[in-house]
Amino acid sequence: MNRVAISGASGLVGGALRERLEAEGVEVVAMVRSRERDGIYWSAERGELDEGALASVDAVVHLAGESLAAGRWTEAQKRRILESRVQGTELIAGALARMEKGPKTLICASAVGYYGDTGSQWVDEGSASGEGFLAEVCRAWEGACEPARGAGVRVVNARFGVITSSEGGALDKMMLPFKMGVGGPMGSGEQYMSWVALDDVVGALCWLLLESKIEGPINVVSPNPVPNAAFAKALGHAMNRPAVVPTPGFALKVALGSEMAEEMLLKGQRVRPKRLEEGGYRFEHPEVEEALRDAVKG
Repeated sequence: MNRVAISGASGLVGGALRERLEAEGVEVVAMVRSRERDGIYWSAERGELDEGALASVDAVVHLAGESLAAGRWTEAQKRRILESRVQGTELIAGALARMEKGPKTLICASAVGYYGDTGSQWVDEGSASGEGFLAEVCRAWEGACEPARGAGVRVVNARFGVITSSEGGALDKMMLPFKMGVGGPMGSGEQYMSWVALDDVVGALCWLLLESKIEGPINVVSPNPVPNAAFAKALGHAMNRPAVVPTPGFALKVALGSEMAEEMLLKGQRVRPKRLEEGGYRFEHPEVEEALRDAVKG
Protein backbone atom coordinates (compact mmCIF):
# COMPACT_ATOMS: atom_id res chain seq x y z
CA MET A 1 0.00 0.00 0.00
CA ASN A 2 1.91 3.06 -1.26
CA ARG A 3 -0.68 5.82 -1.83
CA VAL A 4 -3.96 6.30 0.04
CA ALA A 5 -6.63 8.94 -0.60
CA ILE A 6 -8.62 10.20 2.41
CA SER A 7 -11.82 12.23 2.35
CA GLY A 8 -12.31 14.15 5.58
CA ALA A 9 -8.52 14.20 6.00
CA SER A 10 -8.66 17.30 8.23
CA GLY A 11 -11.17 15.79 10.67
CA LEU A 12 -10.54 13.98 13.95
CA VAL A 13 -10.14 10.51 12.45
CA GLY A 14 -8.76 11.61 9.10
CA GLY A 15 -6.02 13.75 10.64
CA ALA A 16 -4.91 11.01 13.02
CA LEU A 17 -5.00 8.39 10.25
CA ARG A 18 -2.96 10.58 7.95
CA GLU A 19 -0.32 11.07 10.64
CA ARG A 20 -0.07 7.31 11.31
CA LEU A 21 0.12 6.36 7.63
CA GLU A 22 2.75 8.96 6.82
CA ALA A 23 4.82 7.79 9.80
CA GLU A 24 4.73 4.33 8.23
CA GLY A 25 5.95 5.63 4.88
CA VAL A 26 2.59 5.72 3.07
CA GLU A 27 1.88 8.72 0.85
CA VAL A 28 -1.48 10.26 1.79
CA VAL A 29 -3.46 12.34 -0.69
CA ALA A 30 -6.29 14.44 0.74
CA MET A 31 -9.56 14.72 -1.13
CA VAL A 32 -10.26 18.46 -1.23
CA ARG A 33 -13.23 20.63 -2.17
CA SER A 34 -11.25 23.38 -3.91
CA ARG A 35 -9.37 23.10 -7.18
CA GLU A 36 -6.86 25.59 -5.76
CA ARG A 37 -5.66 23.22 -3.03
CA ASP A 38 -3.27 20.31 -3.32
CA GLY A 39 -5.00 16.95 -3.42
CA ILE A 40 -7.77 15.19 -5.32
CA TYR A 41 -10.61 17.59 -6.13
CA TRP A 42 -14.15 16.46 -5.45
CA SER A 43 -17.53 18.00 -4.71
CA ALA A 44 -20.41 15.77 -3.70
CA GLU A 45 -22.83 18.70 -4.04
CA ARG A 46 -21.82 19.32 -7.67
CA GLY A 47 -21.21 15.69 -8.51
CA GLU A 48 -17.62 16.47 -9.53
CA LEU A 49 -14.56 14.30 -8.98
CA ASP A 50 -11.10 14.27 -10.56
CA GLU A 51 -11.14 10.63 -11.58
CA GLY A 52 -7.70 10.83 -13.19
CA ALA A 53 -6.14 11.85 -9.88
CA LEU A 54 -8.17 9.29 -7.95
CA ALA A 55 -6.94 6.52 -10.27
CA SER A 56 -3.37 7.12 -9.08
CA VAL A 57 -3.94 5.82 -5.52
CA ASP A 58 -4.08 2.26 -4.18
CA ALA A 59 -6.99 2.72 -1.75
CA VAL A 60 -9.61 5.24 -0.66
CA VAL A 61 -10.67 5.87 2.95
CA HIS A 62 -13.93 7.82 2.85
CA LEU A 63 -14.67 9.62 6.14
CA ALA A 64 -16.39 12.86 5.08
CA GLY A 65 -19.95 13.70 6.14
CA GLU A 66 -22.04 16.30 7.95
CA SER A 67 -21.59 16.13 11.72
CA LEU A 68 -24.47 14.45 13.53
CA ALA A 69 -24.17 17.06 16.28
CA ALA A 70 -23.89 20.13 14.04
CA GLY A 71 -27.38 21.31 15.00
CA ARG A 72 -30.87 20.25 16.08
CA TRP A 73 -32.37 17.53 13.93
CA THR A 74 -34.82 19.59 11.95
CA GLU A 75 -36.07 17.95 8.77
CA ALA A 76 -33.64 20.12 6.79
CA GLN A 77 -30.69 19.12 8.99
CA LYS A 78 -31.59 15.44 8.80
CA ARG A 79 -31.68 15.74 5.02
CA ARG A 80 -28.20 17.33 5.05
CA ILE A 81 -26.85 14.54 7.27
CA LEU A 82 -28.25 11.84 4.97
CA GLU A 83 -27.38 13.49 1.66
CA SER A 84 -23.82 14.39 2.70
CA ARG A 85 -23.12 10.70 3.29
CA VAL A 86 -25.05 9.14 0.44
CA GLN A 87 -24.17 11.62 -2.31
CA GLY A 88 -20.45 11.62 -1.48
CA THR A 89 -20.29 7.84 -1.24
CA GLU A 90 -22.24 7.37 -4.49
CA LEU A 91 -19.85 9.75 -6.25
CA ILE A 92 -16.73 7.90 -5.10
CA ALA A 93 -18.17 4.40 -5.53
CA GLY A 94 -19.44 5.22 -9.00
CA ALA A 95 -16.04 6.55 -10.06
CA LEU A 96 -14.26 3.45 -8.75
CA ALA A 97 -16.75 1.21 -10.56
CA ARG A 98 -15.96 2.90 -13.88
CA MET A 99 -12.17 2.63 -13.59
CA GLU A 100 -10.36 -0.13 -15.42
CA LYS A 101 -7.20 0.65 -13.47
CA GLY A 102 -7.52 2.35 -10.12
CA PRO A 103 -7.98 1.78 -6.39
CA LYS A 104 -9.15 -1.72 -5.53
CA THR A 105 -10.01 -0.94 -1.90
CA LEU A 106 -12.66 1.41 -0.53
CA ILE A 107 -13.00 1.76 3.24
CA CYS A 108 -16.12 3.76 3.99
CA ALA A 109 -17.11 5.08 7.40
CA SER A 110 -20.40 4.00 8.96
CA ALA A 111 -21.60 3.77 12.56
CA VAL A 112 -23.01 1.38 15.15
CA GLY A 113 -26.21 3.38 14.90
CA TYR A 114 -26.91 0.83 12.16
CA TYR A 115 -28.21 -1.54 14.86
CA GLY A 116 -30.70 0.88 16.43
CA ASP A 117 -31.42 0.57 20.14
CA THR A 118 -30.34 -2.92 21.25
CA GLY A 119 -30.73 -2.57 25.02
CA SER A 120 -28.43 -5.03 26.80
CA GLN A 121 -28.48 -7.54 23.93
CA TRP A 122 -25.16 -8.23 22.21
CA VAL A 123 -25.03 -7.59 18.45
CA ASP A 124 -22.30 -8.17 15.87
CA GLU A 125 -21.80 -7.78 12.13
CA GLY A 126 -24.32 -10.55 11.41
CA SER A 127 -27.13 -8.80 13.30
CA ALA A 128 -29.99 -7.06 11.53
CA SER A 129 -30.30 -3.30 11.21
CA GLY A 130 -32.57 -1.56 13.70
CA GLU A 131 -35.08 1.28 13.74
CA GLY A 132 -34.62 5.04 13.77
CA PHE A 133 -33.00 7.83 11.80
CA LEU A 134 -29.40 6.77 12.45
CA ALA A 135 -30.11 3.22 11.34
CA GLU A 136 -31.74 4.59 8.19
CA VAL A 137 -28.70 6.77 7.48
CA CYS A 138 -26.27 3.90 7.99
CA ARG A 139 -28.21 1.57 5.70
CA ALA A 140 -28.29 4.16 2.93
CA TRP A 141 -24.62 5.09 3.51
CA GLU A 142 -23.46 1.50 3.22
CA GLY A 143 -25.80 0.82 0.32
CA ALA A 144 -24.25 3.69 -1.63
CA CYS A 145 -21.05 1.62 -1.86
CA GLU A 146 -22.73 -1.05 -4.00
CA PRO A 147 -21.54 0.17 -7.44
CA ALA A 148 -17.91 -0.25 -6.34
CA ARG A 149 -18.57 -3.61 -4.70
CA GLY A 150 -20.39 -4.82 -7.80
CA ALA A 151 -17.40 -3.87 -9.96
CA GLY A 152 -15.03 -5.99 -7.88
CA VAL A 153 -13.64 -3.31 -5.56
CA ARG A 154 -13.00 -4.55 -1.99
CA VAL A 155 -15.43 -2.52 0.11
CA VAL A 156 -15.21 -2.31 3.91
CA ASN A 157 -17.93 -0.54 5.90
CA ALA A 158 -16.28 0.54 9.17
CA ARG A 159 -19.02 0.91 11.79
CA PHE A 160 -17.54 3.27 14.37
CA GLY A 161 -18.64 3.52 17.98
CA VAL A 162 -18.25 6.60 20.23
CA ILE A 163 -14.64 7.69 19.73
CA THR A 164 -12.71 8.61 22.89
CA SER A 165 -10.53 11.61 22.13
CA SER A 166 -10.29 14.97 23.86
CA GLU A 167 -9.32 16.55 20.52
CA GLY A 168 -12.89 16.60 19.22
CA GLY A 169 -15.95 14.49 18.61
CA ALA A 170 -18.45 13.27 21.19
CA LEU A 171 -16.06 12.91 24.14
CA ASP A 172 -14.95 16.53 23.91
CA LYS A 173 -18.58 17.61 24.42
CA MET A 174 -19.10 15.08 27.24
CA MET A 175 -16.14 16.49 29.15
CA LEU A 176 -17.57 20.02 29.53
CA PRO A 177 -20.03 19.31 32.41
CA PHE A 178 -17.32 17.31 34.22
CA LYS A 179 -14.99 20.31 34.00
CA MET A 180 -17.74 22.33 35.67
CA GLY A 181 -18.19 19.69 38.39
CA VAL A 182 -21.68 18.65 37.27
CA GLY A 183 -20.91 15.52 35.23
CA GLY A 184 -22.73 12.25 35.58
CA PRO A 185 -24.89 9.65 33.84
CA MET A 186 -27.32 10.66 31.11
CA GLY A 187 -30.92 9.54 31.45
CA SER A 188 -31.20 6.17 33.19
CA GLY A 189 -27.48 5.49 32.75
CA GLU A 190 -28.36 1.91 31.80
CA GLN A 191 -28.03 2.38 28.03
CA TYR A 192 -24.90 0.73 26.62
CA MET A 193 -22.13 2.76 25.01
CA SER A 194 -20.05 1.02 22.39
CA TRP A 195 -16.93 3.16 22.54
CA VAL A 196 -13.50 2.96 20.90
CA ALA A 197 -10.21 4.75 21.49
CA LEU A 198 -9.00 6.99 18.66
CA ASP A 199 -5.75 4.98 18.58
CA ASP A 200 -7.79 1.84 17.86
CA VAL A 201 -9.87 3.56 15.18
CA VAL A 202 -6.63 4.46 13.40
CA GLY A 203 -5.05 1.10 14.16
CA ALA A 204 -8.07 -0.79 12.83
CA LEU A 205 -8.20 1.30 9.64
CA CYS A 206 -4.50 0.69 8.97
CA TRP A 207 -5.02 -3.02 9.63
CA LEU A 208 -8.02 -3.11 7.29
CA LEU A 209 -6.03 -1.44 4.51
CA LEU A 210 -3.56 -4.32 4.62
CA GLU A 211 -5.95 -7.23 5.23
CA SER A 212 -6.89 -7.75 1.59
CA LYS A 213 -9.31 -10.64 2.21
CA ILE A 214 -11.55 -8.74 4.64
CA GLU A 215 -14.57 -6.92 3.25
CA GLY A 216 -18.09 -5.97 4.23
CA PRO A 217 -19.20 -4.56 7.61
CA ILE A 218 -16.64 -4.30 10.41
CA ASN A 219 -17.52 -3.08 13.91
CA VAL A 220 -14.78 -0.69 15.01
CA VAL A 221 -15.51 -0.71 18.74
CA SER A 222 -13.81 -1.86 21.92
CA PRO A 223 -14.60 -5.45 22.95
CA ASN A 224 -15.84 -4.04 26.27
CA PRO A 225 -18.86 -1.73 25.88
CA VAL A 226 -20.21 -0.35 29.15
CA PRO A 227 -23.45 1.22 30.43
CA ASN A 228 -23.52 5.00 30.29
CA ALA A 229 -23.29 5.26 34.08
CA ALA A 230 -20.06 3.22 34.09
CA PHE A 231 -18.65 5.35 31.27
CA ALA A 232 -19.48 8.53 33.22
CA LYS A 233 -17.82 7.13 36.35
CA ALA A 234 -14.67 6.23 34.38
CA LEU A 235 -14.58 9.67 32.78
CA GLY A 236 -14.93 11.32 36.18
CA HIS A 237 -12.00 9.25 37.49
CA ALA A 238 -9.89 10.15 34.45
CA MET A 239 -10.59 13.87 34.95
CA ASN A 240 -10.45 13.79 38.77
CA ARG A 241 -13.98 15.16 38.86
CA PRO A 242 -17.18 13.87 40.49
CA ALA A 243 -19.61 11.91 38.34
CA VAL A 244 -22.69 12.01 40.54
CA VAL A 245 -25.00 14.57 38.91
CA PRO A 246 -27.32 12.77 36.47
CA THR A 247 -28.76 14.63 33.49
CA PRO A 248 -32.47 13.75 33.26
CA GLY A 249 -33.72 12.51 29.93
CA PHE A 250 -36.33 15.29 29.69
CA ALA A 251 -33.60 17.95 30.02
CA LEU A 252 -31.64 16.40 27.14
CA LYS A 253 -34.79 16.32 25.02
CA VAL A 254 -35.43 20.00 25.72
CA ALA A 255 -31.82 20.92 24.91
CA LEU A 256 -31.36 18.79 21.80
CA GLY A 257 -34.79 17.84 20.63
CA SER A 258 -36.52 14.57 21.43
CA GLU A 259 -35.35 12.50 18.44
CA MET A 260 -31.70 13.57 18.65
CA ALA A 261 -31.52 13.06 22.42
CA GLU A 262 -33.18 9.64 22.24
CA GLU A 263 -31.01 8.24 19.45
CA MET A 264 -27.65 9.75 20.36
CA LEU A 265 -27.73 9.76 24.16
CA LEU A 266 -30.66 7.92 25.75
CA LYS A 267 -30.55 4.73 23.72
CA GLY A 268 -27.56 2.61 22.86
CA GLN A 269 -25.97 -0.49 21.44
CA ARG A 270 -23.97 -3.32 22.98
CA VAL A 271 -21.76 -4.13 20.02
CA ARG A 272 -19.13 -6.83 19.67
CA PRO A 273 -16.15 -6.32 17.30
CA LYS A 274 -16.44 -9.95 16.23
CA ARG A 275 -14.68 -9.72 12.89
CA LEU A 276 -11.76 -7.64 14.22
CA GLU A 277 -11.23 -10.13 17.02
CA GLU A 278 -11.52 -13.17 14.77
CA GLY A 279 -9.10 -11.57 12.31
CA GLY A 280 -6.47 -11.12 15.01
CA TYR A 281 -6.56 -7.35 15.50
CA ARG A 282 -5.02 -6.48 18.89
CA PHE A 283 -6.64 -3.53 20.65
CA GLU A 284 -4.34 -0.90 22.10
CA HIS A 285 -6.97 0.30 24.62
CA PRO A 286 -9.56 -2.42 25.30
CA GLU A 287 -10.68 -1.12 28.74
CA VAL A 288 -12.63 2.10 29.22
CA GLU A 289 -10.80 3.41 32.32
CA GLU A 290 -7.38 3.22 30.67
CA ALA A 291 -8.70 4.53 27.34
CA LEU A 292 -10.26 7.58 28.97
CA ARG A 293 -7.17 8.33 31.05
CA ASP A 294 -5.12 8.24 27.86
CA ALA A 295 -7.60 10.45 26.01
CA VAL A 296 -7.82 13.05 28.79
CA LYS A 297 -4.05 13.36 29.25
CA GLY A 298 -3.63 13.62 25.49
